Amino acid sequence: MRTFIALAALLLPLAVLAQAAPPEYDPALARHVGADERGMRNYVLVILKTGPNKVPAGPERDAMFKGHFANMGRLAAEGKLALAGPFDGSDGWRGLFIFAVPTIEEAQALVATDPVVAQGEMVPEFHKYYGSAALMLVNDAHAKVAQKKF
Repeated sequence: MRTFIALAALLLPLAVLAQAAPPEYDPALARHVGADERGMRNYVLVILKTGPNKVPAGPERDAMFKGHFANMGRLAAEGKLALAGPFDGSDGWRGLFIFAVPTIEEAQALVATDPVVAQGEMVPEFHKYYGSAALMLVNDAHAKVAQKKF
């Protein structure tokens, strides 16, 4: 019995250390970005593909894309859009959104507010995605490295 107690006394601190968070772990930051215990969270990934209605070059197209960028800025400021960016479009894939929302339905409602989707220039494809909660820090970091706004 004494051997068991002595062994338990030696192993208990090791067990506690094995489960302790790494020293760089920041619980306040983890909460802020919605991280789970692995530093991950749920998102919805949206692939924007070429749609059926190409808006011809001119003022209407310019206004549509101005609205597209304004919409992305608004959604990012609201903490809903974690990441966005274009593809080269050569294969019909035009861009992506990663939304910090738990359901495809919520992402669908957000995408419906985008002029390029509303006008049929692009069509969305939705996928659930589980990724690093640190994606939520991209917009703040981007603002610090961009010399020009869209």
